[in-house]
Amino acid sequence: MSRSKSNTKPSSISTAPVTVHTLDLHFQDTPGLIAAYVIESEDQLALIETGPGSTLQTLRAGIRGLGLDETKIRHVFVTHIHLDHAGAAGWWAQKGAQVYCHPRAAQHLINPTRLLDSARQVYADKMDALWGDTLPAPAERVTILQDGESVTVGAVAITAWDTPGHARHHHAFVIGDVCFTGDVAGMRLAGTDYLSVTAAPPQFELQPYIASVDRVSAAGFRKLYLTHFGEVADPAAYLMAYRQRLETVHRAVLQDHEAGLTADEIRAAYQNREHSLAKTQGISVADWQRLERSNATAMCAD
Repeated sequence: MSRSKSNTKPSSISTAPVTVHTLDLHFQDTPGLIAAYVIESEDQLALIETGPGSTLQTLRAGIRGLGLDETKIRHVFVTHIHLDHAGAAGWWAQKGAQVYCHPRAAQHLINPTRLLDSARQVYADKMDALWGDTLPAPAERVTILQDGESVTVGAVAITAWDTPGHARHHHAFVIGDVCFTGDVAGMRLAGTDYLSVTAAPPQFELQPYIASVDRVSAAGFRKLYLTHFGEVADPAAYLMAYRQRLETVHRAVLQDHEAGLTADEIRAAYQNREHSLAKTQGISVADWQRLERSNATAMCAD
């Protein structure tokens, strides 16, 4: 390794010298909500996103199901420290993997107490069932990547891109002409058209978010890999549509706020607008329920 500047049945895409394996973590026993990606190159393995502690055993089983040895995963990349993306990172670090993250994320991986206390205020008695165990990562197992820094795994470089907006400590990861977007490109259920804006309190910031989307769009990637969920084969059209969605939801909530609506009224209005849009784009009742499990409208409105 070197650093430099510059579903039940897992799916795999091989483009020499790298194979990307998509693993469905079946969050809340539901398919198609959270993905983790195993990167295989020249007999070396890396993991992009770990998912929460509650899906760790599903992740491990998925790796074994690929015929791969999980002990060979020595490099783990997390886009940001929200529990659905990095909750299991400490477990991998305690097993000897190196975890790579944004400069603002490292302290929360090493000592997740503040993160967990904040999450518990939101999720209360649902906390453990949703997220499972979040273990601290040994400090020596956490490596900060600055914007543009790369880690070489096998024959490929995995490069960090600073992409704030969803959170100030957010990275996307780039391998050649593909991008692993974390939450910078939102959520789309496989096989559907509705784009759900990933907006988690308290750090949603419109202008940095749009700038990050524009940065990813300008790169002309051949493919995106969303954590929520899977491959996007039409990045240019997708990112243009997602940029518009960001502006639309921001403007709507701002107008609600300026009109003097209460917090509960703003949440209800957000949900009603989004549900109506989703239905016009063919989202079924079951798929709407799936979306609410992973990217709840009340949370996004907040």
